[in-house]
Amino acid sequence: MQDVWLQLSRVGDLDQIEELGAWLYKVARSKIIDQKRKRKAESVSSLKLEGNDDNSLDDILFVEPNTPETETLRELMWEEFWIALDELPPEQKDVFVWNEFDDLTFDEIAKRTGENPKTLISRKRYAVQKLRKRLAVMRDDYLQD
Repeated sequence: MQDVWLQLSRVGDLDQIEELGAWLYKVARSKIIDQKRKRKAESVSSLKLEGNDDNSLDDILFVEPNTPETETLRELMWEEFWIALDELPPEQKDVFVWNEFDDLTFDEIAKRTGENPKTLISRKRYAVQKLRKRLAVMRDDYLQD
C-alpha cells in the first residue's frame, strides 16, 4: 500500500487521472505482481521432500548430530548428491550450482547466459525436484537398514 501511495503522491496533477479508483486498483495489482516476480526462489535446504512434510534437505544430509554413524551417512548422502547432480541435464546443473554454491542471482546468471530469468528459475526448480526425490529415496533406504 505504501508503494501505491508513493506512486499516487508522485502524480503531479490528479485531474489527469480519469478514474482514481481504477487507477489505484491497477497500480496495486501491478505492485503485487512485481513483488511476486522479484521473490527469490526458495533455497534448496528449505525445500520439503515430496511426500514428507517434516524433512528438509538439511534433515536428509544429517546436519545436526555428529556421531560416527551420522558422519558416515552424511558422507554417503553427499556422495549420492554429487552423483545425482552430475546426472542432471547440463542447463539445470549449471543454474543450480551457480545459484546455490556460487551465490549468483538469477539476474546475474541471465546476464552470463543470455537466458530469461524465468527460464533459469524453472530449470533450477526441476533440478531441485529431481535432487530431493533422489535423496529422499536414498535417505529412506539408509534409515531402513
